[in-house]
Amino acid sequence: MTCLRLLLGDQLNPHHPWFDAVSAQVVYVLMEVRQETDYVLHHAQKILAIFAAMRRFADRLRAAGHRVEYLRIDDPSNLPSLTANLDRLIALHGATAFEYQAPDEWRLDVQLREYVAQLPISARGVDSQHFLAERDAVARFFGSRKRWTMELFYRHMRQRHGVLLEPDGSPLGGRWNFDAENRKPWHGSPPEPPDLRPVHDHRALWASIEAAGVASFGDPSAGAFRWPIDREEALAQLEAFVEHALPHFGDYQDALSHRAQRLFHSLLSFALNVKMLSPAEVIARVEAEGRAGRAPLAAVEGYIRQILGWREYVRGVYWARMPGYAASNAFGHTRPLPRWFWDGDTRMACVRSAITQSLAHAHAHHIQRLMVIGNFALLAGLDPQALHRWYLGIYIDAFEWVELPNTLGMSQFADGGLLATKPYVSAAAYLHRMGDHCRHCHYRRDLATGARGCPFNALYWDFLDRNHPRLAGNPRLAMPYRQLARMPAERRQALAARAGELLDQLDEI
Repeated sequence: MTCLRLLLGDQLNPHHPWFDAVSAQVVYVLMEVRQETDYVLHHAQKILAIFAAMRRFADRLRAAGHRVEYLRIDDPSNLPSLTANLDRLIALHGATAFEYQAPDEWRLDVQLREYVAQLPISARGVDSQHFLAERDAVARFFGSRKRWTMELFYRHMRQRHGVLLEPDGSPLGGRWNFDAENRKPWHGSPPEPPDLRPVHDHRALWASIEAAGVASFGDPSAGAFRWPIDREEALAQLEAFVEHALPHFGDYQDALSHRAQRLFHSLLSFALNVKMLSPAEVIARVEAEGRAGRAPLAAVEGYIRQILGWREYVRGVYWARMPGYAASNAFGHTRPLPRWFWDGDTRMACVRSAITQSLAHAHAHHIQRLMVIGNFALLAGLDPQALHRWYLGIYIDAFEWVELPNTLGMSQFADGGLLATKPYVSAAAYLHRMGDHCRHCHYRRDLATGARGCPFNALYWDFLDRNHPRLAGNPRLAMPYRQLARMPAERRQALAARAGELLDQLDEI
């Protein structure tokens, strides 16, 4: 009797219970399949990273004595779809049972559940043993409440898992959230830590990907690839982060700079999302640094909140709201993405920096994604589904369960406020306060109209003006709406005219 066990490209956890015992009757299947490379246009480094990590993982399984069937992208027997390959391999091995770990994406979950339902052999799905909350935990926690907020769920998760608590169960330091202390701009000191990640040469793999006809965009950097491709490299990256960057992460987690791409971010989201690392071990390691006094509590809490709070929360929102959530478009925005989303050729310095960095490295930190690119997209009324596909494709850590709620809910407010309590929009003042791009920009942050007026300014006021019926009652937008109400009619007309000019020429700004 042979059991075929499927491993997806984001299920690379060597500590899963599946691998506790070696059995000659179990065959592990990993496949580089066109279904997964082609459902959206992906960044070249994302394809490289997943394939290289899968190959390394397969080698590790073989070295431990497990039987492995690995389908490479250029294998002539490799069929385009996941299930077509499974049919062939089940027949090839005479399998009498099939198992898979629960996928994190809706489309794969549906595909595999439907596939299992029609199999004539024993079949079942098991948990991936990765997340700290169940798929339905967020929905169960909030029940029939109309307003869901991450903060409440985060506190619940802190208590449930005993993270950053005093012996009596109260929050360490007397507060649950230190976000107000984590909003400093960076002026060059302390310096950005050295990049200690190893350099991989993936030129041969990249040649096979290109030869197979897989489409992509962005710089492959195949000869100088820096992303971790196994657990040991990911652990080393975690250690480098806690030693060199965590002490300053809190202060500068929202900072923007043209002089530094990584600043004090961990760049561990890819390793977490393909399950090389578990969220529990990352949280424990960071908490230990705080309790030992080697990192400020504000930095430690801020980092843990992103994993224990936000990461688990958006996953719960995803599973509670899909499949309809993917079509969210509360503002009815339909404008196509400007051409410079694909080459970074815009005169807006902050946007140019964020997009060219994304194209070069398949990564940008959360403020670049939310308050630069996403902010502009929302102000300009870009199609949220097109933006979702761009985010899903360009970022190395983007898998739909985490990217879609962040893009449609947090960034574009396309769900009408289910995820976020207000649209995350701003004029140039915020970008100048948190970054250093304005001084090198073609546009002037202190102007809203005229040819040199910063596009963020006119578009910001125009967005508020045209969405007054929907947003004016939002208490978190009370101040800008009071400012708008006090503006002379001539000023509002001038801002609307400038916004109209910008929207008519988005490709050229």
